[in-house]
Amino acid sequence: MILYPAIDLKDGQCVRLYKGEMDQATVFSDDPAAQAKLFEDAGCEWLHLVDLNGAFAGEPVNAAAVEGILARCRVPAQLGGGIRDMATIERWLDKGLARVILGTVAVRDPALVKQAAKAFPGQVAVGIDARDGLVAVQGWAETTDTLAVDLARQFEDAGVAAIIYTDIDRDGAMGGPNVGATAALAQAVRIPVIASGGVSSLDDLRALKACGAPLDGAISGRALYDGKIDLAEAVALLKG
Repeated sequence: MILYPAIDLKDGQCVRLYKGEMDQATVFSDDPAAQAKLFEDAGCEWLHLVDLNGAFAGEPVNAAAVEGILARCRVPAQLGGGIRDMATIERWLDKGLARVILGTVAVRDPALVKQAAKAFPGQVAVGIDARDGLVAVQGWAETTDTLAVDLARQFEDAGVAAIIYTDIDRDGAMGGPNVGATAALAQAVRIPVIASGGVSSLDDLRALKACGAPLDGAISGRALYDGKIDLAEAVALLKG
């Protein structure tokens, strides 16, 4: 399993939200590139970037911050938030992103996801964010009637590199991940699944690793900033 440190970008700053609420943001750094470099120096193998403003706007907003991170760090990075057309996908990959994450558009236009996954093998992931098992879109502002597992199954043979599954009610709440729902999703599809939302301790990572499903990795944000998870120790745990 891979540990993905999360860098959530709002107004050019590195923040963490509480349960996806934009008005409940805690600023952790005014220099996202420096924060990313700290994670890289501590031994991370990937970075997980989210353009929070972009998720609401439907187009990239924190591009300068993302480009700063890409210029500063050598480890691969994946980015979600406001990526909803082929031109934007291609532009980000050309700028050096290893992987784009498609969330809202996976619900609105699944054909685009399949087209992108075919055009850019291994570089397109699907972000599935759910409340009570139902997919939420538009920066989590709108909950659909689509079940997370049903959405995942739509992309079973599309060549999608990974699914990032986030339990919104766990995100930023430091209450532990939804291990059961994450494992159930990973067992329902052959696509690699990355757990997100609520990962706040080494015990959480142990629980995900031992969940009985072959998870690809886990994302953690607030716990790394608060010092509740030591990144180097977590990387060693998940590798062991």
